[in-house]
Amino acid sequence: MKTQVEALEGDKVKAVVTVDEKAVDAKISQTYKDFARKYNFPGFRKGKAPRPVIDNALGAEAVLAVVTDELVNSAYPQVVEAERLFPVGQPQLEDDGALVEPGKPFTFTFEVDVRPTYELSSYEPVEVELPIAGATEEEIDAQIEALQQHYATFEDASAATKMKAENQADLAMEATDEKGAPIEFICTESRLYEPGTPLFSKAFDDEILGMKKGDTKTFTLDVPEDDTAVYLAGNAGQKVTFTVTMNSVKKKVVPAADDAWAKDTMGFEDMADLRKNVAESVSAQKDDLIPRMKENLVAAGLVDRLDAEVPAAMAEDEEAHLLQDFFGQLQRQGVSFDNYLMQQGISADQFKEDVKLQAADNIKQQLALDAWARHEGIEATDADVSEEFAKAGLDDPAKVEKEWRDQGRLYLIREGILRAKALDDAMAKAKVTEVDFAKRAKDKAKKDAKKGAKAE
Repeated sequence: MKTQVEALEGDKVKAVVTVDEKAVDAKISQTYKDFARKYNFPGFRKGKAPRPVIDNALGAEAVLAVVTDELVNSAYPQVVEAERLFPVGQPQLEDDGALVEPGKPFTFTFEVDVRPTYELSSYEPVEVELPIAGATEEEIDAQIEALQQHYATFEDASAATKMKAENQADLAMEATDEKGAPIEFICTESRLYEPGTPLFSKAFDDEILGMKKGDTKTFTLDVPEDDTAVYLAGNAGQKVTFTVTMNSVKKKVVPAADDAWAKDTMGFEDMADLRKNVAESVSAQKDDLIPRMKENLVAAGLVDRLDAEVPAAMAEDEEAHLLQDFFGQLQRQGVSFDNYLMQQGISADQFKEDVKLQAADNIKQQLALDAWARHEGIEATDADVSEEFAKAGLDDPAKVEKEWRDQGRLYLIREGILRAKALDDAMAKAKVTEVDFAKRAKDKAKKDAKKGAKAE
């Protein structure tokens, strides 16, 4: 088989394939034998019918048509593999209908869309910021502070204390709808409420801030159609009138981070023991997190350097793969699509839009990695391909690899290998700056506090 491959405009490839006359005649001969064994021809034993009889019974072009299809179908995968093509979609035959002829070579031509090639704006190492390995003192402090907040309690403040966002309120509440009817599930003589929680809205919080013990206030709120407050959900798009009495203002009391708290509440010997445990936990989390962070940041950095529209065909294929994987997972979990949408709080249209965006992001990353691999001369060797099948835990990796090769599907494995190698290469060359993010956040909070104080 001889092949001439020509790159066309618009990310297409044209291939002219010629199968020599010996291969054509051998295939014709074999197909006649197969037909003689497969069909019954009166007057002849199975497998003994001569060619003229088969032609008269099935039509003179029956065998030639089968041979043509089989030669084309077997040659296409060979061309894809030999030329290292990365097709997108199905090939289009030119002069479809031409048949092989005995004693003559057979030539056919096909065009196929191939993976587009784009360039990145830069191939310099990607610069990323990653957390410092191990646990810093600021990170340990932040974890301890989070534990203190978790174990904080609320105690009655003095009667003169005004309600603030960080406080908790004990409220007596009455609520009526637009018709003046009581909203029973809101009405209560005592309910503990903390501003910022999803029970009521920010507008409600603004009304009670500044109230003191014993204060009573009546106010009416317009509940937006899209309001997500738990207690207002049934009154979206309506007005609700509240009468609120502040039974008491409760002030948050954060436990002191001392040896007694570490032992009695947290179950450690002392604060030193607690800090050691927190440090080990933070370090373990970072050991798992940092490599994934680096991978995501480097990949995103390459995508930022790609200025290209996602090809529609690739986007559609990726969407199909994502949907197939998603619905397969739902089926394994025994969850219906409607229940999934309800759990996520999204509509079917929003789900479709999310899939489209994810597919586009995936394709952009693939194209960016392809560009990096091409620029860096990265290849997926035959040994790499065989290794992938060996790692898959198959009973007969070589057999499955041959099946994929015969089907023209090995390019899918090569694509995955190239992109994985490209990402590994980009990660290895990345310029990493280690940052103490906890200290950065702490310093920013102090700076913001100073700005706020000056503004006041």
